[in-house]
Amino acid sequence: MNDTGNFIRVLVVDDSAFMRTALRRMIESDPGLRVIDTASDGIEGVEKAIQLRPDVITMDIEMPRMTGLDALSRIMDVAPCPVIMVSSLTRHHAEATIEALHRGAYDFLSKDLSYASLDIVRIKDDLVDKCKAAARLSRRRPASASSPAAQRNSIAAATAPAIPKSMLRHKLIHVPQIVCIGTSTGGPKALQRILPMLPMGFPAPIVIVQHMPPGFTEPFARRLDSLCHLHVKESEPNETLQAGTIYIARAGEHLRIVRKGTSASAQMSVDPADSAHIPSVDVMMLSAAAQFSSRAMGVILTGMGCDGLQGMTAIQRAGGYTVGEDEQSCVVYGMPRACAEAGVVRTVLPLDNIPGEMVRAVEATTAARA
Repeated sequence: MNDTGNFIRVLVVDDSAFMRTALRRMIESDPGLRVIDTASDGIEGVEKAIQLRPDVITMDIEMPRMTGLDALSRIMDVAPCPVIMVSSLTRHHAEATIEALHRGAYDFLSKDLSYASLDIVRIKDDLVDKCKAAARLSRRRPASASSPAAQRNSIAAATAPAIPKSMLRHKLIHVPQIVCIGTSTGGPKALQRILPMLPMGFPAPIVIVQHMPPGFTEPFARRLDSLCHLHVKESEPNETLQAGTIYIARAGEHLRIVRKGTSASAQMSVDPADSAHIPSVDVMMLSAAAQFSSRAMGVILTGMGCDGLQGMTAIQRAGGYTVGEDEQSCVVYGMPRACAEAGVVRTVLPLDNIPGEMVRAVEATTAARA
């Protein structure tokens, strides 16, 4: 049950009767969740969102009469609440899902249309966890903060570095030459907010692991590239990591950082194949700690679970600089909590202050070289 003792009320919008039934069964497998109604297209979904005011909506992308994207935009205008997009693993749906996140969707879930694979348990668990996290976020923040106008203002505000009043240069013994960022649930919005704050000429490569299914990271990187001063791209095997470029680790492969003299490159593989997340934040950060030791910087943002704990621990033990997002600004305070409770986060900051801390760190590098 939720904090008020009531069930979390979910509206399921999908044009497939099979999918509506499957989603209902998965959602109601948890005693704290209830599907209060279903809708078979976008128009009906908007009408029921206004009428029922659910805590969470799951929304298909391709539907007759009104698409999921258009229904999402309408709901954000007239009855804002967290919307989880349910997306197939196709290029078209990946691009539409990234657009949905831009329009205000809380998160997304990739679906196996056959629902006959061994991934069904993982899909169910992800759906339940995301519904619960979305409901918690909805109760914590005013509805107006999720409106399209608020989303646009949020992005517009992210045009210049937010430099916090810290004494970073006095705190750091060794300043970073590479920045590693790990995030999961809530990460797309968080990255879309903070990466545009980074100025041109950022003198270090930035490598990011964002938990996403295969096919989603390339359109996500293109979306970020359109918003940022820095170049943003999906990682490629064996490419040299350039200062002033942001690399989004390609979904479906782990990214390891390998140092070669004064430069570094991205090595990609599926090993370990049994990892809970591919790519893994831990795999990326562990390699950065091994290759750069005290010259690595680790940043852990919103996300479920504890991926990144091992990596942040390695960076901290190597003498590198570790930063975690604070609980109040997190969509899901899972990954940052795990690191903070383990004592491997040196600085805890609100999301909007993290770009400034990154800027201070790499400017300290520049000053040290001067």
